[in-house]
Amino acid sequence: MSRDFTLKKYAELLEGLKEGGYRFLTFEQYCLGKESLNGVRFVILRHDVDLKAENSLATAKIEHSLGLVASYYFRVVEQSNKPEIIKAIVEMGHEIGYHYEDMAICVGDAEKSVEHFEKQLAYFRQFYPVKTICMHGAPRSKFDGRDLWKRYDYHDFGIIGEPYFDVDFSTVFYLTDTGRRWDGFNVSLRDKVPIYQDEWIRQGLVFHSTDDVIGAIKKEKLPKQLMMTTHPQRWTDRPEEWLKEKAAQSTKNMVKGLMVWLN
Repeated sequence: MSRDFTLKKYAELLEGLKEGGYRFLTFEQYCLGKESLNGVRFVILRHDVDLKAENSLATAKIEHSLGLVASYYFRVVEQSNKPEIIKAIVEMGHEIGYHYEDMAICVGDAEKSVEHFEKQLAYFRQFYPVKTICMHGAPRSKFDGRDLWKRYDYHDFGIIGEPYFDVDFSTVFYLTDTGRRWDGFNVSLRDKVPIYQDEWIRQGLVFHSTDDVIGAIKKEKLPKQLMMTTHPQRWTDRPEEWLKEKAAQSTKNMVKGLMVWLN
């Protein structure tokens, strides 16, 4: 078993999905073609660019070399918002979207948050005609970004999809590397689908390592339709960076696990 969360391992995962007959979709493509996807084997490739935008460029290049497209959601913070990297990813044919956290940035003020959202959306539309958005979990904040839509409607801004609202999780399985593992729902505050998670666990759809996921593909035990979310900051072939990320994430998981338990 080779080292997990490397770019080499990510390429193996993509190749496994290709060999398994999966059609690769951006989230925008999914939203525009839901009605025609009944019975189709597909994977929505989603990337949350929380930090280390250069790692996202690396995964985008791998996907491009395999003839695949994916969705990349960028935050407004400096560690994510790298214009040259955003441009390069768009030039490869990938979708980009806004990884919004306006309620956290504006400390729960909905009016200020929606103004901030509109401004940042216009900024990212300089690079790509953004049609989809995705909430950033912001675990250090008590404010859930999705609460903004209790008062406002993102469709009014020309947005056609937000994964936590617009994916039919009754038919689409959700797989995310949150916590630097594929079964990190126990240590995640917001990046999970609690309504359906218990049923997926009951069905045995719990995977820890990337090799577990690849094995499930080979055995045809992975659902036909899924959204797969990765955080490219975690995927690297550089040994020192890999070790630092592993150590940092282990600490975060302990803290987040305690926060989940307290909630």
